[in-house]
Amino acid sequence: MEKIYKRQPTIRTLPTQSNINSNGHIFGGWILSQMDSAAGIEAIRRVKGPVATVAIEAMKFLAPVNIGDWLSVYTDITKVGRTSLTIHIEVTVVRRGHEQEIKVTEGDFVFVALDKDHKPTAVEK
Repeated sequence: MEKIYKRQPTIRTLPTQSNINSNGHIFGGWILSQMDSAAGIEAIRRVKGPVATVAIEAMKFLAPVNIGDWLSVYTDITKVGRTSLTIHIEVTVVRRGHEQEIKVTEGDFVFVALDKDHKPTAVEK
């Protein structure tokens, strides 16, 4: 049997009833929050210090997320600038009773590295 998960997510979680929207799916803002948290973790790990989200350059909701879906957020640094990082984020789910991951959301977030005074600082190459 083929392994389901070939890479490790930055965050893995289960949405709950409190995250549901009026359509019965998980609220997009909650998913966006998970993406920002995961990308922030990746950015902090890379710059070894504080960061701030400065832009969301691309964002696509591809499929709904349901209660009971096992949500995984994957992050990859795609660009390192003088003071910033661009991180590509993919969100997948494994639906209850299934084994296959389904990509439900993706986006590109930009973070800036911060110094002790909360001003942009250089990112080591």
